[in-house]
Amino acid sequence: MSWEFESVAGPYGSPTDGPVWDERGGALLFTQLTFPFNAANNRILRYDPQTGATTDFRRWTNRTVGLAFAADGTLYGAQSGGRRLVRFNADGSTAPLAHKLDGVYHNQPRDLVVDAQNRIWFCDPHGDLREAMNPQIHDKLAHASVLRLEVPNLESPIRRMTYDTDAPAALLLSPAEDTLYVAESSDAPAGARELRAYPVLEDGTLGPYRLLHRFGADRRGVHRGIGGMSLDAAGNVVAVAGGAGAGPGPMVYVFSPAGRILESQPLPEEPTNCALGGPARSDLYVTTTEGRLYRGLPR
Repeated sequence: MSWEFESVAGPYGSPTDGPVWDERGGALLFTQLTFPFNAANNRILRYDPQTGATTDFRRWTNRTVGLAFAADGTLYGAQSGGRRLVRFNADGSTAPLAHKLDGVYHNQPRDLVVDAQNRIWFCDPHGDLREAMNPQIHDKLAHASVLRLEVPNLESPIRRMTYDTDAPAALLLSPAEDTLYVAESSDAPAGARELRAYPVLEDGTLGPYRLLHRFGADRRGVHRGIGGMSLDAAGNVVAVAGGAGAGPGPMVYVFSPAGRILESQPLPEEPTNCALGGPARSDLYVTTTEGRLYRGLPR
């Protein structure tokens, strides 16, 4: 599958991220991230493909990056400014969820997915704490891992799931929820930029990962790794990666569950994340570092 892309929202002057398809509302939600002096524009936006209109869904979201829906339609967010996961309630309120691992505040969550047991898996990379919305009185964890919130409330235990990640940027569960796909996307020259597949074992832990793809380097520098991922109807991983600095540039890739590249094509600008949406879940929405939302229609 390939797509024809057009810009449908923005630019907003700061990065957009966290796209998620709202099945019940027939619309695409995505986030805008700004620094503290524009705190009101840390928001969730709603794009309606029927009218082409983009409107505010929530403001003052404290640098929420990723969004995910549970099976019952509840919307959750990875709030990097507050260093916590949150639930966006239907009445307009926001409820904080548990934010400590073994009594210590976790880092700055970026991406999340809710499984069939209502557990929330999320990437918890090290971020620049100085960019957060509030003063940071708690230090970061010594590790950057995939974590799992066992129950979506304030008292729930948080469980560390990976012990071999340094910069987890995105994650997905396979349709059967027996595989966790993780994008390890380091910015360090010697860091890993990989797509990994971890088996989810019967006891709920993860087994050793299979390496599906590794991004390389060229004379201009290291190739930028995956920023975001989505699953297509066949269970393939649709991922956005790359930038202008090195490598083939901004790209969208379609990986089979075995890691084979089934499709690749360039994108108009550097992507941050992606989501499949529309009635057939075949339209590809891409957010960017320049603050746009692109809609890709299958061709």
